[in-house]
Amino acid sequence: MHVRNGPDRLRGWERRTELPLLVASPLFLACYAVRVLAEGPDPFWRDLALALSLLIWAVFVVDYGVRLVLSGEGARFVRTHWLDTVVVILPLLRPLRIVNTYMAIQRRRDRPRLSLYGRVMAYASITAGLLTFAAALAVYQQERGAPGATILTFGDSVWWACSAITTVGYGDVTPVTPLGRLYAVCLMMCGLALLGAVTGSFSSWLIQVFGREDKERPPAG
Repeated sequence: MHVRNGPDRLRGWERRTELPLLVASPLFLACYAVRVLAEGPDPFWRDLALALSLLIWAVFVVDYGVRLVLSGEGARFVRTHWLDTVVVILPLLRPLRIVNTYMAIQRRRDRPRLSLYGRVMAYASITAGLLTFAAALAVYQQERGAPGATILTFGDSVWWACSAITTVGYGDVTPVTPLGRLYAVCLMMCGLALLGAVTGSFSSWLIQVFGREDKERPPAG
């Protein structure tokens, strides 16, 4: 009788949980958006969103714990799966698991639909969009009603998040609370990293295309 070892069991668990976690990630972001944006005296929807958020957090914690045990790697698993570790510690980044799960599914295909450069740019674009929306929600939650706040509506927060992640920084609206500024620093750092990844991939793709054209062009004379 064949007994599967740790890596085999880990891969089996990850295959079984990919789709549920892929659904849970955007659901968490939707619940957080309801908690931040829902207005009115009736707290039903906010309470329901909070309950679902806690349930999703528990699902991710259980998944992380099971994979940690199945891997048998201990601290090494924490280091090599740093995104999963951060997602468990910082629930607001949980939607990034959408990208992580999508890339894992693509790796199992015989031939990915996108080239390497296309995958990098797609990964960076989806990540940027998720981070921008999540940061806009988080900053708006902290800034609304704060003394001296310039971010007064969710539209203001979205505008600020877009300018921050693209490193433009118009300065017309800025966070004034300590947590809001901490979110701003994190978003700007992520924006620099993502912008560098997209720019580098696009430049490499152009060099590859021009190099191929030079090879295919017949010699002059």
